[in-house]
Order: sequence, then structure tokens, then C-alpha cells
Amino acid sequence: MEFRILGPFEVEGSGGTLSLGGQRQRALLALLILRRNEQVLTSRLIDDLWGEEPPATAQKTVQVYVSRLRGELGESRIETHGRGYMLLLDDGELDLQVFEQLVTRSEQQPPPSAAATLREALALYRGQPLGDLGHEQWALSEVARLEELRLDAVERRVDADLACGRHRELVAELEALVREHPQRERIRGQLMLALYRSGRQADALDSYRQGRATLDEQLGLEPGPELRDLEQRILRQDPTLAAPAEPCAFRVSSARLPPASSVSCAAPTPGSVPTLAQGAGSVPAF
Repeated sequence: MEFRILGPFEVEGSGGTLSLGGQRQRALLALLILRRNEQVLTSRLIDDLWGEEPPATAQKTVQVYVSRLRGELGESRIETHGRGYMLLLDDGELDLQVFEQLVTRSEQQPPPSAAATLREALALYRGQPLGDLGHEQWALSEVARLEELRLDAVERRVDADLACGRHRELVAELEALVREHPQRERIRGQLMLALYRSGRQADALDSYRQGRATLDEQLGLEPGPELRDLEQRILRQDPTLAAPAEPCAFRVSSARLPPASSVSCAAPTPGSVPTLAQGAGSVPAF
């Protein structure tokens, strides 16, 4: 069985997508998924589902929802624990868990394999997390957390692609990301580096100036030390900012998701990637 929350909320069984009932019943299941393999008190479920003024029948309604969900998922899937419930999920059944495992795996891989693994992880995102439930009050903070996980993985993947010498291909994507997240300094630094390595020093410096103006206007802040340092190194054409001498050779078997086995590169082993202070081909840490 597959539980999917990184996009439209759905559960896939052996016979196809399961019918999860109405909005509140689906929300109850989502709440149990977010706290999988842990007890969730009925009182907490009632608070999240109805807010400060639940109906007198709320507890009975929760019991009905759980009974219906057991009919779809299997009787043993949702256990009663004291004054609450626990949803039991096996390893690999939840797309979020698979995503997190892939991101962790990428941390131990050289850049070409890491980029492929992170693409595989990011492909699990199919839209706004929790779909139509994402606008519920109880879901707002969770959606923000899941979106932050996605964006962090994008930044990690861009770092890996930059380490593989794919700066020219990244410029358009990074420009779009900067427009979407103008205050995010790591992405702006990645764009500056991609532009500089593409022979566009003036554009790289202009991106810095735009970022500085945005931070000043919107937050009253100056860029952080990493971004300021990158600007200075671009100004003096620091040789350690140069692209890698031996770019990765990508052999992509699928336009959507290149598996790790389809990528090759004369890349350093994990733990040996040089820092900016050590040599060319590296990526700033923002």
C-alpha cells in the first residue's frame, strides 16, 4: 500500500486508489499519517478537525470515521490506543519517508550520483503537499515544512549539478527560482556562480545588487557574509570559482528521472569534494 502526501492526498492499494470518504474523514487519516506509528489522542484529532467549537457528537463522529477507514485500509491498520489511535505504516509505504531516505543517501554520494538521487526524490513531489487539505488550518505549518524540505533538496541538487559542470544548463532554472524566492540567499548565490562560470560576470554581480536591494526593501537587512564574500571573489575573479576541470558526463535514459546508473563522472569520492578555499569546481555553502 502506498500513502502519498507530497501532492494530492491519496492512498494506493492493490486494486487502485482507495476511496477515503469526505473532507473531514480524509483529514483525520492525513493527521494520523503525519504522526504515523504514534498515538494520536482523540481530543487532538477533534481540535484539529473542528477547531474551538466542536459539535457534541465529535467523539462519536471520529469513531465512525476510523471504522470506515479501517474498512478501506484493513482492520489492523489503525489501532486503538487508550484514548486515541495509531496508524501503522511499514517502511517505504509513505512517499515522505522515501523522499527523506533518498536525500540522506545523496549525502554520501559523489556529485553525479547525488544529483540523480535527488532528482528521484524530488519526482515524488506531485504538487502542493496534502493537496486540497493543504489549506486547512491544521495543515498550514506542515505544508510549509514539506515545501521547505523540497526546496532544500532542490538546492542540494543544484549544488551537485554545479559540481558536475552543468552551470550553463542551470541558469534559466535558477533565474526562475530566484524570482520565486527572492530572499533566499543560497539560491541567489548558486545563480551568481552559474552566471560567472558561464562567462557572465556582469550579470552575476547585477544579481547580487538586485538581491541586496530586495533584502533591504523587504526586510531591512544586508546580504549574509557568504553572499558578500562570493561577490568579492567574483569581482577579483578568484580562480577557485572556476568550473570543474573534468565535467560530469550525463547519460540520461529518461527525460524526467535519470537513474543513478545512467550517470558517469570522474568525480571525487564522498568527503573529498574541495571547498571554495581549497580549489576549483566547488560550490559555495549558503
